[in-house]
Amino acid sequence: MSWPGVTQRRVGTNGIQLNIAEAGEGPLILLLHGFPESWYSWRHQFEPLAAAGYHVVAPDMRGYGKSDKPEEITAYTQVEVVNDIIGLIPALGYDEAIVIGHDWGAPTAWSTALFHPDKVRAVGGLSVPFMPRSPVQPMPLMREMFKGQFFYQLYFQEPGVAEAEFEADLKTSLRKFLCMAGGETDLTALPAKAEDDDLLSGLPDPQTLPPWLTEADLDFYTNEFANSTMRGPINYYRNHDLTWKMTEGTPTEIRQPAMFVAGTNDGVVMMAEEAIKMMPHFVKDLRINHMIEGIGHWTQQEAPAEVNAQILAFLQSVDT
Repeated sequence: MSWPGVTQRRVGTNGIQLNIAEAGEGPLILLLHGFPESWYSWRHQFEPLAAAGYHVVAPDMRGYGKSDKPEEITAYTQVEVVNDIIGLIPALGYDEAIVIGHDWGAPTAWSTALFHPDKVRAVGGLSVPFMPRSPVQPMPLMREMFKGQFFYQLYFQEPGVAEAEFEADLKTSLRKFLCMAGGETDLTALPAKAEDDDLLSGLPDPQTLPPWLTEADLDFYTNEFANSTMRGPINYYRNHDLTWKMTEGTPTEIRQPAMFVAGTNDGVVMMAEEAIKMMPHFVKDLRINHMIEGIGHWTQQEAPAEVNAQILAFLQSVDT
């Protein structure tokens, strides 16, 4: 599958090679995807952003797609992932970039701005708000909060378990997971799961796909993960504590121009409600803070026109 005007190549950064998809010329915008996705999750953003005069680059993050996939679990801390993205900027011939991320890409984007204010001139997050480093270690807190309950991030901790479940039938697994987190799903109606349950059993397997996800889209993601496996992507979740230890003493405020966009039916938004309320306290120049009614977690895929309009308005505010 090809997208007009979008080309791909591999670029060296931080000791590894990342595959990037790119279009356009001008100031650099880096678009960072989340789990379980690829550069392709930004397919609707290339044309409008390139037409607005930007060099639009969406990498396959480490562990994904055609990018390198280090074997060690500890290679997937946010410190390493941030270094990948910061290294892309000079590798692409720039001194600075605007960085926008979705899902796991959002904390990476926020962290690039936080740790490297000289390299990131503006920042945006979709779905996941900025949250300063927790005063307490994340995993013990998570285990206490979800004691006796199923929580997918706890389920992801044992190496090999979630990978095996996803990879047993990748297309069905991805269809269930992507549709479950979309705005069409009533999350409160999903079957309750016990602490020792798996992730995908019992989730509805839709007979028809939602409008934002075509069979061709699902096939693209399925082929990507068939070639790259789920290990790297799930390893991101296994580094909460190590990232926390590595980032002690880091700043708590983002001062660059910033934007946040999310859907009202996003399960992450429901979990992060308090963080969204507190975000203006920590993100000092939050120029766009916008909720899209009725969409779920896959923000830029479910509502591309509205997301593009918000990004373009943000870019205009930064560059005028």
